[in-house]
Amino acid sequence: MGRLDGLVWHKDLGSHAYGEFSMAVIQANRMCEDYSQLESGPGTFAGVYDGHAGSEASKFVSHNLFFNLKNIVSERREVSESVLKKAFSTTEEDFLSLVKKQWMNNPQIASVGTCCLAGVLHDGVLFVANAGDSRAVLGRVERGSKRASAVQLSNEHNVNIASVREELYALHPDDSQVVIMKHKCWRVRGLIQVSRSIGDVYLKRAEFQREPLLPKFRLAETFEKPILNSEPEVTVHKLQPEDHFVIFASDGLWEQLSNQEAVDIVHNFPRNGIAKRLLKAALHEAAKKREMRYADLKKIDPGVRRHFHDDITLIIVFIDSHLVSKSPLPPYSIKGGVFPR
Repeated sequence: MGRLDGLVWHKDLGSHAYGEFSMAVIQANRMCEDYSQLESGPGTFAGVYDGHAGSEASKFVSHNLFFNLKNIVSERREVSESVLKKAFSTTEEDFLSLVKKQWMNNPQIASVGTCCLAGVLHDGVLFVANAGDSRAVLGRVERGSKRASAVQLSNEHNVNIASVREELYALHPDDSQVVIMKHKCWRVRGLIQVSRSIGDVYLKRAEFQREPLLPKFRLAETFEKPILNSEPEVTVHKLQPEDHFVIFASDGLWEQLSNQEAVDIVHNFPRNGIAKRLLKAALHEAAKKREMRYADLKKIDPGVRRHFHDDITLIIVFIDSHLVSKSPLPPYSIKGGVFPR
């Protein structure tokens, strides 16, 4: 189902409804906060969940988002933008219920959240739903060309992007502190860089802005409407024969490699082990930025390692156009990043 080599978990190659896939995860935090999954049946589902302030929210999403999506699809008998948004909102509501049950004994759960990137391939259409700052990038190879071009299929919801700050200012015109500069970057209320997530209920429900929530998460001024929201931005893309693969990855990858650099690596090397190869390329880049050797970076323990790079999770989904209309494979399920936690 996948191998754990030190801080790297990888599934070198597997099959899904429309082709093959490769997955890899590296731990940088003391405990890895990322979860991921690939589910294959009549269609294919890929999910990357980049947790923050803990792994409870990302783990919860990995166990519930696809389950909720399946139930909504069977009710409505379709896959659509509204179905994906409903799956996200249901998962958010379910997590809120868990927080309400647990928070007096485990107040930290109110401050835990996760970015959430999900891709669904169904009936020749690719749906990408994103809340947070993970990213999906398509690799396209035009007929007669040997080169692959990168097409970004998602937008990040990170307040270090001017348009995202403007969106928050417009939503909260009476809150001059909704986004402030802290520790050399923009943060929502000085605490978090993403404007959309699942979890982070302390910035969505004012009822949690009190003890036993840790003081560092309590705001000087309360709020009336949620500061963050969980609604994903959804992109719908009809698959073409030129569409060869999609890279779904947490922001840790994109901090090190451009879209085109990542697409070039996937396009120019064999599929078997390609996710691990792409991960290694990102780590080489992280080492270079700190003017150190990759071999020395590999020796750094989790926790300290977070100062050099983030947890990185990636799923590469290959799309073999001749399989798009064929009968489906037996159902298949894999969870990524099986670290001791």
